[in-house]
Amino acid sequence: MSDIRPTERLRVVRVIARLNVGGPALHVSYLTRGLVERGYDTTLVTGRVGPTEGSMEYVAEDADLHPVYLGSLRRNLSPLADLSALFRLVGLLRRVRPQVLHTHTAKAGAVGRIAGLLAFGARPPVVVHTYHGHVLTGYFSKRLSRLFLEVERLLGRVTDVLVAVSPEVRDDLVRLGVAAESKFTVIRLGLDLAQRTEAPPDARGRVRAELGIGPESLVVAWLGRMTEIKRVGDLLHVFADVRGRGVEAVLVLVGDGPDRAELERLTDELGLADAVRFTGFRADVGSIYRASDVVTLASANEGTPVSLIEALAAGCAVVTTDVGGASDVVDEGRAGVLVPFGDRRAFADALAELAASPERRRELGEAGRRHVQMRYSVERLLEDVDMLYRSLLAVRERP
Repeated sequence: MSDIRPTERLRVVRVIARLNVGGPALHVSYLTRGLVERGYDTTLVTGRVGPTEGSMEYVAEDADLHPVYLGSLRRNLSPLADLSALFRLVGLLRRVRPQVLHTHTAKAGAVGRIAGLLAFGARPPVVVHTYHGHVLTGYFSKRLSRLFLEVERLLGRVTDVLVAVSPEVRDDLVRLGVAAESKFTVIRLGLDLAQRTEAPPDARGRVRAELGIGPESLVVAWLGRMTEIKRVGDLLHVFADVRGRGVEAVLVLVGDGPDRAELERLTDELGLADAVRFTGFRADVGSIYRASDVVTLASANEGTPVSLIEALAAGCAVVTTDVGGASDVVDEGRAGVLVPFGDRRAFADALAELAASPERRRELGEAGRRHVQMRYSVERLLEDVDMLYRSLLAVRERP
C-alpha cells in the first residue's frame, strides 16, 4: 500500500537539465505553478544555463517557484559532475520523499531516474519522463547515439509512463525501439500564450525602427538557439534565393549559440549583410512577433517548436521544415506551410509566395491563432498531467 494520506498534498520532484530558452523551460514553469492549486507541492530541480544559451530562469522566478539549482547538472557529459548531480538528487529524494518523480529532457531524465533507483526505500512510487524531442539521431556520432539509445531503453523499463509532446515524437521513439507504444502517452506543451505574445500597441513600428527596417519591408523572423540541428545556414541560403527574386525582405535572427560567428561569416559571403539582423536573445518576443510578417524554422529535427506555436498565437504566418513535431503544430495549408527538409527551392518558393500575398499571410495567421489557442493552453496541460498522476497513484495504492 502507498503511504499517501487522503488529505496530504501530493509531493512531486520535477527535474530538468536547465531552464534555457525553449519550450521545456516554459512548460515546466507553467506546469509547476499551475499544479499548486490542484493540491501539489513541487520541488523543481535544475542545472545552470550555459553562457551562450540564453536563460529563461526569470520565468520560474516570476512564478515564485524558487528552483533548487544544481551546479553539477550540466548540458555536456562530465562523469564527475554527473556523479555529483546524481548523489545530490538521491539525497534530495530521501529528504522530500515525493510520490511522483517527473523528469524532463535527456540529461535530467537519465540522472533523475537513476537517482530514483538509488533512493531505495525513498524511491518514488510513480516515475514519469517527458520527451520534449530527443537527441538519439542527428546530434552525436553513431557510437554515442547507439549508447544513448540503449540507456533510454533500459531507463524506459523502470519508468511508469513515457510522455511525448507530440504524436510524431512518440512515433519516432517507438520506431527507434525506446519502448512499445503502449508505454507512451502524448501530452502536448502548455504555454501562457497571452503572456508570451503580449506587446504594446507601438511594438511593430518601434522594433522595426530599432532594427533599421522600413515599414513596407517584409520581415521574416527566426527565433532559437544557433546550433547545427537548427540549420540556420540553410535558412540563410534560402533567404539569399528569395532576395535574388527581387523580394524586399529582411531576415531577423533572434537568438545566439555556438554557430553564431560562422553564421555571421556566411551572411557576409552571401551578400546579405544589409538584409539580416542578428539581435541575440530577447525577452520581448511578443514585440518581435508583432513586428514580423512570417516566422520560420529550417530545423533538421524538432520536438514541439515553441516559436511556431507563439507565432501562430500572435497571428503570424509560418513556414517550417516538416520535421519532428512541426506537423502537429502547423495545420498544413490552413495554418501555415510545411516544406520537405533539405528542399531549399520549395522553402524559397513558399516564402516568395507569402511575400507576394499579404491577404494569404493574414488568412494563415488567423487560422493559426484558432488552431493553437486551446491545443497548447496551460489549463489543458494541467488537466492532462493531473489526471495522469492521479491515475498512476491510484494504481500504486491498490494492494
